[in-house]
Amino acid sequence: MHLVRPCTLDDVSSIESLVRDNHAQISSLPRKRARLVERIEHSLRSFEDSSGLTGGQFFLFVLEDTQTGQILGCSGIAMNNESKRPFYNYRLGELIHASETFDIHTPVSVLHLTHELTGYNVLCSFAIKRELLGTTQFDLISRARFMFMRQFSDMFSENLVVELQGVCNEEGQSAFWDSWGRNFFNMDYASANYHVATKSRTFLAELMPPHPVYVKMLTPEAQAVIGRHDDRARDIHALLEREGFQRSPYVDIFDAGEVMIAKRDEVTTYKDASKKTLLHGSVSTGLPFLVCNDAYTDFRCGLVQLTDGRGDVLRVNTAEMEHLKLRSGSEYFFSPC
Repeated sequence: MHLVRPCTLDDVSSIESLVRDNHAQISSLPRKRARLVERIEHSLRSFEDSSGLTGGQFFLFVLEDTQTGQILGCSGIAMNNESKRPFYNYRLGELIHASETFDIHTPVSVLHLTHELTGYNVLCSFAIKRELLGTTQFDLISRARFMFMRQFSDMFSENLVVELQGVCNEEGQSAFWDSWGRNFFNMDYASANYHVATKSRTFLAELMPPHPVYVKMLTPEAQAVIGRHDDRARDIHALLEREGFQRSPYVDIFDAGEVMIAKRDEVTTYKDASKKTLLHGSVSTGLPFLVCNDAYTDFRCGLVQLTDGRGDVLRVNTAEMEHLKLRSGSEYFFSPC
């Protein structure tokens, strides 16, 4: 069986391997072990007690194969509710340059530095073994976050945001960064990502010029990638679209990658989740559903077959109930696949 649970310090080496071998950049998971350990410790503190939430929590989940104990993927949620740490993006807009005297009316695309998305909960830290892209395990590690939100809905914002990796070349360089950000920091895109992962994206963003960026002043290569996601992010992009996320006018401040947003209550997995009583038993047929327990510190989510019992009762294999730490006779959230 595959299940999703909170990451622990025992998973450090596995997360390092996922980050190192991942096909996309993950700025929220540093490659440096000491900083990665700090991120996991931050997650552990966030999972300790839901009563002391301050808005800066970070939850990191892992996908585990229960037969082998192998960690196959990870995903995270950053609550991002701290006003002292603004969440910066560029908003793509338009200015009109006009002159009645010369009969000129020219629309010009402009990028405005903004922190309007501060307060949105951020889906982040997604990584999975390449051979599992597009599989049910791929869906599980991403969608389990929505089940956690459904179980503990009072904790989370009504608005969600995801920053997808922008277009990069085979060497991992960003045309947008090379045309714009590099002028102010004298570092390549990989180095900028390293600083974001090991320090803070806020400190880099606050050093960006606050003035609007006229898109026409960027190189043609940089203009061409604004608001696009890299091919290596196409699987997660497709999943997010199925979940109800939509393209926004915002782009990432470093690589101009696509930013998608959604209302939490309109996300498919979240809105389709409902509660029923689960009983253990022997299940050989039935439809697959996402099921999660109601534990905060010991959260579990998995993909299981459910069969109808009497009334509002569903039956689950005993072994799966044990893995997911479900109590027979209790109510739990489940959501269709």
